[in-house]
Amino acid sequence: MQVLSHAPNGWPALVLNADFRPLSYYPLSLWPWQEVIKAVFLERVDVVSNYDQVVHSPSFAMRLPSVVALKHYVTQDRPPAFTRFNLFLRDSFACQYCHATEELTFDHVIPRSRGGRTTWENIVTACARCNLTKGGRTPREASMHPRRHPRRPTAYELQEHGRRFPPHHLHESWLDYLYWDIELEA
Repeated sequence: MQVLSHAPNGWPALVLNADFRPLSYYPLSLWPWQEVIKAVFLERVDVVSNYDQVVHSPSFAMRLPSVVALKHYVTQDRPPAFTRFNLFLRDSFACQYCHATEELTFDHVIPRSRGGRTTWENIVTACARCNLTKGGRTPREASMHPRRHPRRPTAYELQEHGRRFPPHHLHESWLDYLYWDIELEA
């Protein structure tokens, strides 16, 4: 991971909840500078840190924010949506049968042809090879059992899983608000 002293392309701002924690880690909660300026003028956010870059209008100049915090706390305890991305995140972007991390698909643990439904409790991440090998069989019939029993994750769990996947580039002004379990390289 690279820590940048200059702004990333597009001058995005890290968006923190009112408790000064990122709204999300993966993907990292970033807003384009235009959205941030709008939020500042609508008094929806407080500016925590700025870039050196200044934007101008005919009658106004402002340094671009690099970190902003929402003025009102956004509760994040609602159940996460069932999406392919969230499923892969729940399963740490790894096949639940062989641990592969490439050519990922999703597999119905109980096949749809056997009445299996497309729910958190019946879908796991699978690589293409394992998915084809298992086919329309149950885990017992195929002798292929998922590493973890599939279940609906909480928003908190998805946030924690997201912390395992830091972006490749971070601005130095963001570091005090991001907490990854890895050592950052300068």
